[in-house]
Amino acid sequence: MDSTLERGPAWLRGTRGRVAGIAAVVLLVVGVAVSCANAGEDGPSLPVFGGGPDAGVTGVRAPSDATGGTLRVVTGEVDNLDPQRSYLPGVWNLMRLYTRTLVTYSTEPGRTGELVPDLATDLGTTPDGGLTWTFTLREGVRFETGAPITSRDVKYGIERSFASDVVVGGPTRVVELLDDPANPYAGPYQDETSGRLGLASVETPDDRALTFRLRSPQPDFPYVMALPSSSPVPADSDTGADYGRDPVSSGPYAVATQDDVTGIVLERNPQWDPATDEVRTALADRVVVRTGMTGVERDQALLAGSADVDVSGAGIQAPTTARLGEDTGGEVPLGDRIDEVPNNVVRLLALPTDVAPFTDPACRAAVAAVVDRAAVQEVLGGPAEAERTSQLWPSGVAGGPEDPDPAADPAAAEEALATCGQPAGFDTVLAVPDAPVGVAVAEEVAGQLSRIGIRAEVRPLDAPSFYATEVGNPDRVRDNRIGIVLATWTADFPTPGSFLVPLVDGRSVSTVGNTNFARLADPVIDGLIDAARAAAGDPEATRAAWREVATAATATGAYVPLAESRVQLLAGQRLRNGVVMAPYTSYDLATAGVR
Repeated sequence: MDSTLERGPAWLRGTRGRVAGIAAVVLLVVGVAVSCANAGEDGPSLPVFGGGPDAGVTGVRAPSDATGGTLRVVTGEVDNLDPQRSYLPGVWNLMRLYTRTLVTYSTEPGRTGELVPDLATDLGTTPDGGLTWTFTLREGVRFETGAPITSRDVKYGIERSFASDVVVGGPTRVVELLDDPANPYAGPYQDETSGRLGLASVETPDDRALTFRLRSPQPDFPYVMALPSSSPVPADSDTGADYGRDPVSSGPYAVATQDDVTGIVLERNPQWDPATDEVRTALADRVVVRTGMTGVERDQALLAGSADVDVSGAGIQAPTTARLGEDTGGEVPLGDRIDEVPNNVVRLLALPTDVAPFTDPACRAAVAAVVDRAAVQEVLGGPAEAERTSQLWPSGVAGGPEDPDPAADPAAAEEALATCGQPAGFDTVLAVPDAPVGVAVAEEVAGQLSRIGIRAEVRPLDAPSFYATEVGNPDRVRDNRIGIVLATWTADFPTPGSFLVPLVDGRSVSTVGNTNFARLADPVIDGLIDAARAAAGDPEATRAAWREVATAATATGAYVPLAESRVQLLAGQRLRNGVVMAPYTSYDLATAGVR
């Protein structure tokens, strides 16, 4: 699947408004844990450093080059420590500590959405507009076993994603880009070629060189190589589905232990050579990750000093937000420890163009005209929680179209209804994942539609299967007369193509796991996508071309963007070098230190 959806990832699920009833109990429980933690290596009293609001967004919060200590991390769900099996950005952030890729995200403040070389010597070269890519590995890089990391290890790690019967749960972009539909590759566990030749589209002429031959040009291919699923795995250490229990490190730390109760402990990897790594500073001696914590538990740990970083990507909870303006009695105000960022998750309405009456663009225009985004924003918690948007372009990706932020226009909506032959309105079904916030937004939108005679039945559907089978199957959508889908959408990496193509490219429509929820199939838009890909190499021309794609797609009315989520990150008391890693909506663990 091209993008991570609000369908079950812990970094998006259940983060707001559900905690008031248990807050007091959690305070007591966490308070005991905190008192024990503060009596340890750091003493009973900790100085609290602020730095001011958003200090870690464009700068470094509490800069320091001091080494040592234990970095204490909290999070919710951890799906898998196997780099080819995780689809949670918070886990991807953690993997930067023990997993290296050909390229990775920059640690420079304000530019963390940009790529820099990691295992490779550069960002890759392509002689033919993105159809063929070549990378060269650095010299001297090693696994924790002491074995050198070779091009064949990188290839093998990528091949594991093709073993859909064994390695499941992670991104499959490499499969889409590198597989041969006429002769599909089944992965390394079923490779019966003589001498195990492996995936034919990846060539390794020597220990340091890799050449990728893609099915079609992909200018964003280096971003695919930045996913942990593209990291090296030594074949002789691969334990298949169990590899996540003890993954072999290529980074500055190695997984020492993991337990459902005590969490995950990472210790220094003595084979890591900082001279070969321009990204990671690895200041702490040890990293301890407490997993499975609720949002309130994570907040309380940060507030009390028993945690330094929350990598869940969910940000602080409503009770903590309410405390931001409190008088702290001379101590550093909580607001000075907050970094507020958009998380590039856009909530939108998709109007399937093959479900009547939304086969008519004017009926779709009626919905777009009557939507009141300000009211939706309030349901989502107000400006601190959501930013209104009318564009198919997340604010974290630079160069998007200007957002006019139009107000609701019932008169224009009624005129559009008359144009599409439905002056009295019509009945339809509004499908939404069965989660409190989503259902509340759906009910708000249904109320707005009712003002012009559109009677939308809000139908909450099973959240875990919502995108895979409920709205991911076009036949099922038509059979159930679903005319509106309330969805959330974000991309695997921060480029306009990664965000737009799965939604609006008519050639991306599929019968299983379909992500073009509106079934938008417009040859003009498909041509604009091809032109945008062809413009790669000229950043300004590329952005302009993708803006055309976004503008044309929005004009069809097949998608009605509503709001983009915002997240408030709280820095722990001991956190040093707090740099907001935009792609993961958290502080960068690769450069974080502690007092």
